[in-house]
Amino acid sequence: GTARLALILPAAGFVEAGRPGQSSLITFMTEDVEAKYREWSDRGVKFTSAPHTPEWGGLFCQFEDPDGNPFGLAGFNEVAQALEARRKAEQRRREEQILAARELEIAQQVQARLLPQKLPVIAGLDCGGICLQARSVGGDYYDFIELGQGRLAVVVSDVAGKGIGAALLMAHVQASFHHQSVRIADHPEEVLVRINRTLFESTESRSYVTLFLGEYDSASGCLRFANCGHLPGLLLHGDEVRKLSVANTVIGLFESWECSIAESTMMDGDVLVLYTDGVTEAPGPSEEEFGEVRLLELLRKKRALAATALAEEIANEVVRFSGAQQFDDITVVVLKKI
Repeated sequence: GTARLALILPAAGFVEAGRPGQSSLITFMTEDVEAKYREWSDRGVKFTSAPHTPEWGGLFCQFEDPDGNPFGLAGFNEVAQALEARRKAEQRRREEQILAARELEIAQQVQARLLPQKLPVIAGLDCGGICLQARSVGGDYYDFIELGQGRLAVVVSDVAGKGIGAALLMAHVQASFHHQSVRIADHPEEVLVRINRTLFESTESRSYVTLFLGEYDSASGCLRFANCGHLPGLLLHGDEVRKLSVANTVIGLFESWECSIAESTMMDGDVLVLYTDGVTEAPGPSEEEFGEVRLLELLRKKRALAATALAEEIANEVVRFSGAQQFDDITVVVLKKI
């Protein structure tokens, strides 16, 4: 039912403080005291006072149970009505919070399924990736798409914004790549042009995506790539580092958009690292950013690790550097030619 009982520990000076063990007055609230008084009286309830108006207003009467314990019956005066309205509002707020938390949990599970569930099997290539969302859901995305005949597409993108809106746009990007996966191997620039057009037509004017798309051929070791407003990929060859960057703008912001493709060759032992700005722009306790220099030092130090272990080591090092609070999504993808 709707009855609520409150157990109160009397403080010093409280009117009931000197009566331990005795029944305190429990008061039942009703909208119509007169009607409830007549109804309960007809049922044999023993009222010790008829409905009357006490000093605090409203209507009030008192009755006893068969053991002689006193109870009160009172009407909803303005104060009681305000308290009841406040209670109901708080109950609605809590119910909405529970529903929102459940919906967010479902969204988190769905988004997790959009990331690679298994690593690709490509001859001579070790692949690994990790994505740590700053919130329950976020806008970072990475993917491995096997194209057949020893060819692999790798995608790393960062959606402008955070939260549910960014997560929905991220899901849109993922679906677009998988829908056009058969064309990535031969026409990656056309795929990106189509995705740009789709995002431009279906999103708000301020929505955009930075993106790195690479297409690797295990037979030749050739890596064709497009960098669309994203941080440059880092290709480690010995102690040398080549930054993979092409002058393409972000995706989804402009209706007219062209794409340039560049090439590089991965030699045995080379390591390709792709990441989002949640890595290099992560602030430390003194507000100093993690930065590219720290990232390169870590790569040179840990490059012997397997791809997955190296990606996890980078992400974990960024988290340690940032301390307790993660301000942005952290995504790292590693490809090693073995």
